[in-house]
Amino acid sequence: MDGFQISKFFKRPADKVERRARPRVPIQGEYTVLVVDDSRTVLHAVTTVLEQGGYKTLSAVDGDEAINLARQETPDVILMDVIMPGMNGFQATRILNKDPITKNIPIVIISSSEQPTEQAWCRRLGARAFLSKPIQRGELFPCLEELLELNMVPLI
Repeated sequence: MDGFQISKFFKRPADKVERRARPRVPIQGEYTVLVVDDSRTVLHAVTTVLEQGGYKTLSAVDGDEAINLARQETPDVILMDVIMPGMNGFQATRILNKDPITKNIPIVIISSSEQPTEQAWCRRLGARAFLSKPIQRGELFPCLEELLELNMVPLI
């Protein structure tokens, strides 16, 4: 992994102008996001960005660990990778959506595949949203704000 930089994991515009289409919603209260990915690099990058945005984070490296953490901690949102060793993200999403303890936690599938069939399958399993990798900050935070039903600042 020579030359890999965490900063390149998140897409950014080439020019240095303001990136946000609207002001970020200030976090009122404490919201916890469970990030599930088998890549320690992705976990670190996503949790760092979320923590900088004011969110508390939990992390898991596979579906089994995600299910156990979700049952114990009941996070506000789960960001779930699809391809993982052992239990994949599809299986974990299905189990979480059937469990009475975790069925109301919104799940966002994060995947490098942008195939419409995969996105449709994610929705069918109960995922509330789909974000493609590399994750764009301009999509991540609005997605979380919508799922958490935070008071949105209208676009002007």
